[in-house]
Amino acid sequence: MPEQPPYLRIADELRRRIAEQEWAPGDRLPSRAQIAQESGVGENVIRRAQELLISQGVLEGHAGSGTYVASPRQRVRMVRSSAHEQPNGSPFRADMKALGKQGDWESRTEVKVPAPAEIASRLGIGEGDLCVRTVYEFLADGKPVQLSTSWEPYDLTGGTLVVLSEGGPHAGAGVVNRMAAIGITVSHAVEQPEPRQANAKEASLLGVQRASSVTHIRRTYYSDEGRPVETADVVVPASLCEIVYEIPISR
Repeated sequence: MPEQPPYLRIADELRRRIAEQEWAPGDRLPSRAQIAQESGVGENVIRRAQELLISQGVLEGHAGSGTYVASPRQRVRMVRSSAHEQPNGSPFRADMKALGKQGDWESRTEVKVPAPAEIASRLGIGEGDLCVRTVYEFLADGKPVQLSTSWEPYDLTGGTLVVLSEGGPHAGAGVVNRMAAIGITVSHAVEQPEPRQANAKEASLLGVQRASSVTHIRRTYYSDEGRPVETADVVVPASLCEIVYEIPISR
């Protein structure tokens, strides 16, 4: 097997020393120069190891002060399951209620936004065709835990009471219920999760370090006729949330 990169080895060593309580939550770590000297590696290796542990929520960096052991925090459980599509209400709020947290969100909607090439491909429309775009920031007890950008074809909802996902009589009802209100039955959704690093904007909104680990989920809802009716990019930070998939079993 190939040799483990030095920064991963150092990250494992720092994690072990924290687990053995050499440093307690809130303790400031020795300087990078000191750890580098102790470990026989360069300071850049220590920096990469610490950045990895910061992205995982093990450490936290304080600008101008140093690197500290992070206090343990409960990760929010995000359940992905068809069983969590609520006839009335929000699956996110239901998940948060099960954890004893208050679930809420902030949103911003723009109408008649031209579809970029990738979004057009996912929705089965032409590049530049008009869409309704809604940007969400999901909150647990007032703190951001998830981001999402949703796109719906304007020719599907334009002129109806559900054109605004967070406005009108069906505001906040979710894609499935809103589409049902205009006679469209949503039969299934497809999700494609992949790990990546948070960009600067995402990190700022989520309150995590830039380049922290996130799961990027590309989700698309389909009607019973096979037409894509909504697609979204969901960003979930690894240090704040765990993603759980429930698979229904037909009998």
